[in-house]
Amino acid sequence: MKAKILLLEDDLTLSETVVEFLESNSFEVYTAYNGEDASSLIYEKNFDILLLDVNVPLLNGFELLKQKREDGVKTPAIFITSLNSIDSLECGYESGCDDYIRKPFALKELLFRIENILKRGYFHETDSKIKIDKNIEYDTNTNQLYVDNKEYIINNKESSLLKLFLQNKNEIISHEKIYETLWQYEETPSESALRTYIKNLRKIIGKEKIVSIKKLGYRFTS
Repeated sequence: MKAKILLLEDDLTLSETVVEFLESNSFEVYTAYNGEDASSLIYEKNFDILLLDVNVPLLNGFELLKQKREDGVKTPAIFITSLNSIDSLECGYESGCDDYIRKPFALKELLFRIENILKRGYFHETDSKIKIDKNIEYDTNTNQLYVDNKEYIINNKESSLLKLFLQNKNEIISHEKIYETLWQYEETPSESALRTYIKNLRKIIGKEKIVSIKKLGYRFTS
């Protein structure tokens, strides 16, 4: 399953260059050249990450992201901009971005920043606790699960797996995507370890929540 990226960039040449590079690295990229079109795309589709130029027509990147955060959109976002001032940087983070990259930039640096955010898993919640079910909550800051107010602590890889599930509810997540998320470059993915993490999460939140799809992967049902 390819990660979906929205690229808002009004420089057509730069947009085409970034799209070609990201698609060659197995991302699915949608483009917009002004803030209003980007806003419509965010409403229509579920993206894994937003790449937003700041100085674009109709609705600038700062205002666009601020509006979307107020509407409850939690998709992680990276601003792409030529602005250099500290005030601009502060404005960007206040509007709800996760990272910032200044023009001109190396494409590999952009790729690193995207992969870093996708691996870590971001949740733009005013409260760190996410409600999974009427009796189940997950605290993204402490990696604690609460079931009927009983506390369970899960390890880092189980936490990364749960975050991946919560960001892709009711979608089939391939084994490859899970391996990429849970294991770093220098680590060797383990099928048996993954089964153990799945088993441990099922014990806490219920077997029916994590459905195994034969030969494809897993689906988290909400």
